[in-house]
Parts: sequence; C-alpha cells; structure tokens
Amino acid sequence: MTTQAKPRGRDTLLRGSFYTLRRKCGKPSCRCMAGRLHATPALSYSLGGATRLLTLRPQDVPEVKAALKRYRQALSALDREALAGIRALRRRIAGQKADARKTRK
Repeated sequence: MTTQAKPRGRDTLLRGSFYTLRRKCGKPSCRCMAGRLHATPALSYSLGGATRLLTLRPQDVPEVKAALKRYRQALSALDREALAGIRALRRRIAGQKADARKTRK
C-alpha cells in the first residue's frame, strides 16, 4: 500500500471495514470444491453512496488494520469534542437566560 497521498505529519486513516473474502475458484479438482475456500483480505468502503471493494495483499493487512483503528479513534475523539462543545453551548445559553430573567425583575 503506497502512502503518497498521506498528509504531512499524519498517519494514514482509512474509513471502511476489513474482512476476508472466501470463495470457490471453480476448478473441479481444487480444494475449494471440498469446502476449503480461497481467502483474500479486502477493504470495503463507501464512496459516493456506492460500496466499493479493494482486495489487499497479505503484507498490506497490518497497515490497513492499523489505519482503520486510527480512523475509529479519531472519530471517537471528534465525537467527544463535539459533545463537549454542545455542553458548553448549553451552559452559555442557560447562563444568558438566567441573566435575562434577572434583568427583567
């Protein structure tokens, strides 16, 4: 997996799901006909409303899994930050309402 498009000073983030494709090749004498299916690692992701699939080389799997984990962690941190912003806004609005009530009396 190349990292040419990686922003400077940041580790790669990937959105999507890692899974293993399992399938039969169709050759009559192959082990997959007996149920031992061929396995290929893949990344599933959505782009423009369509689900895309990117098959991976075995050597790319650790990097892809790490990038998926970093994305989940970054998303979780962003959610926490957004919730903190909502709490701060609610406190500020509540304070302004309290001040407005005091000045009306």
